[in-house]
Amino acid sequence: MTDTYARTTSTWRNWAGTVTARPARIASPASVDELVDVVLRARADGLRVKPVGTGHSFTSTAATDGVLIRPDLLTGIRDIDRTRMTVTVEAGTPLKRLNTALAREGLSLTNMGDIMEQTIAGATATGTHGTGRDSGSISAQIRALELVTADGTVRVCSPEEDPEVFAAARVGIGALGVITAVTLAVEPVFLLTAREEPMSFDRVTADFDALVAENEHFEFYWFPHTGNCTTKRNNRSAGPAAPPGRASAWVDDELLSNGVFRVACALGRAVPATIPSIARLSSRALSTRTYTDIPYKVFTSPRRVRFVEMEYAVPREHAVAALREVKAMVERSPLKISFPVEVRTAPADDMTLSTASGRDSAYIAVHLYRGTPHRSYFTAVERIMTAHSGRPHWGKIHTRDAAYLSGVYPRFGEFTTLRDRLDPDRVFGNDYLRRVLGD
Repeated sequence: MTDTYARTTSTWRNWAGTVTARPARIASPASVDELVDVVLRARADGLRVKPVGTGHSFTSTAATDGVLIRPDLLTGIRDIDRTRMTVTVEAGTPLKRLNTALAREGLSLTNMGDIMEQTIAGATATGTHGTGRDSGSISAQIRALELVTADGTVRVCSPEEDPEVFAAARVGIGALGVITAVTLAVEPVFLLTAREEPMSFDRVTADFDALVAENEHFEFYWFPHTGNCTTKRNNRSAGPAAPPGRASAWVDDELLSNGVFRVACALGRAVPATIPSIARLSSRALSTRTYTDIPYKVFTSPRRVRFVEMEYAVPREHAVAALREVKAMVERSPLKISFPVEVRTAPADDMTLSTASGRDSAYIAVHLYRGTPHRSYFTAVERIMTAHSGRPHWGKIHTRDAAYLSGVYPRFGEFTTLRDRLDPDRVFGNDYLRRVLGD
């Protein structure tokens, strides 16, 4: 192997700058066989192994002082099966490349998150999701996966083959092995019509159940220090395609949502007293718009303002109560919150450690501009979410441990028992996994 297993003294950082690590070695295997060799050599040397994608997790899921595996060479589509309507893709493939490649083939994922910089393995390992009445996370669209375990075995898992591992590894948080490929369900490319519309906090919370029931994909953002929200409804359309005009898209998605917003966040970080006024202006700046395009161009948007984030999944019937508690907490506290709060939904699924495992879920995500002290705000929000049996997103900031998580995940013990069998020596362990899964 050329340059696939080299010593390094470089420091790895995640996208948000919240996690750093100094691995002993970095590996960039170009095949599954090379990856197996990396794992076995690391194990023989007493080093732990962690794969890393693009670093979009805010937690230290990928941090290691052992061997850091970069999947840059494990990319591309292996196979498209138009009979079964699946695509098999290498683990290191960025979602952006996957989405554009599928579109060229006249295909699409059913649902996706709102950014597409992550690798497919990194996104699914942490349970990355969008919003959907009937369709769940990217992991829920996996039909099979290939996994290299601690003893070098290459396992192919599906509902029919190794179903116990399949149920756990689709959201495996890097604890069971290194995923090298996933097979995803796809469908013929379709059109989505997006309607973005301002709405009051009182109205959107009063009508939340109806808005979720009436739309295939519904989400909204509440601007703290205001009673204002912006909503987004995505539904399938017969067409024709009517994407935003180039000029209006630039104004909404780049100038306002990135350029002006970055300046506002920087001003708010420097002078927190300005934040409520900025929030009132920001919440009125985005007007109603409707456009129709292929799915990934509707689901996703550019996110150039860096931030830190915490997100909890609560039972969907608790969403409004939890959000109202967050609003009341912000209003009675001295906190100044520059970022809107995001609310999305997902149907129940059957994955062991999915945040939607066994229950219809609503996601409440809080953000702050990178560099802004976040502990007081996130701690207060986390206290509310845990009172509603909230499950933290595996890739976003939280303080929960195995004692708590075992109480909100009915199948938690099933996952840890499987981990004991597949990785008894914790080749894929790190401090984060020790906290959330225990020893």
